[in-house]
Amino acid sequence: MNLRLTCIFFISFFLMLFSSESIAQDKTDVEYEQITDSIFFKDKYGLTVSLDLSRIGKSLWETGYQGIEIGADYRFSEDLYLAGELGNEKSVYNEENIFNETDGSYIKLGANYNLYDNWIGMQNLIYVGMRYGFATYSQNLKSYRIYTTDNYFQPDIRDVDRTFSNLTASWIELQAGIRVNIFGNFYLGAHLQLKTMLSSSTIPNFDNLYVPGFHRTFDYSSIGAGWGYSISYLIPLHTKTKRQAVRN
Repeated sequence: MNLRLTCIFFISFFLMLFSSESIAQDKTDVEYEQITDSIFFKDKYGLTVSLDLSRIGKSLWETGYQGIEIGADYRFSEDLYLAGELGNEKSVYNEENIFNETDGSYIKLGANYNLYDNWIGMQNLIYVGMRYGFATYSQNLKSYRIYTTDNYFQPDIRDVDRTFSNLTASWIELQAGIRVNIFGNFYLGAHLQLKTMLSSSTIPNFDNLYVPGFHRTFDYSSIGAGWGYSISYLIPLHTKTKRQAVRN
């Protein structure tokens, strides 16, 4: 009887020991699979320089306009980019009652936030952003016509050629856009702008018809809008190792 109990004890002990080792091995295999089912890659951080193609195109096909804008953004964190634009515009306003020329430069500073979850190794953007814009410019009033509803007399056109210099304006701008990698470190982008004027210089007996960087202005509203498309190049400055789990 004692021999039988002893045999049962040792058999039970070895079965428990084998089961414990099997469970431990299974747990190790699961942990190993979890570790190996991840991909490590280098995420690029750097400075992206862009050229606004819409202003170059507008300069070519629209008479009375010349403009150029260069932009840049720096990837500060995974989804936050410090951004800004620097540009120059010359625009002629030639309507029935007035002929005016605006010439000046502007700068816009702010940030973009990326809303798009990229695949491994990609750095495409779907972003929203904000800018503070500031412009310095001049208005050159070439001529104007005295408004009248009586067509009996010839139009009374006054040639004045008067320049208003050292004008300034500032505004807040909201942006939404995309940027897609086409090859290597080159990207194509497009964006929309919604702006509100904060301040602008007052001109005696005249008005600001156009503000560089803000575009056309109106007496009845301080709201402006714009759009653009660009080509960009990423200058990688450093990388960060990023881990992404692979889902089965």
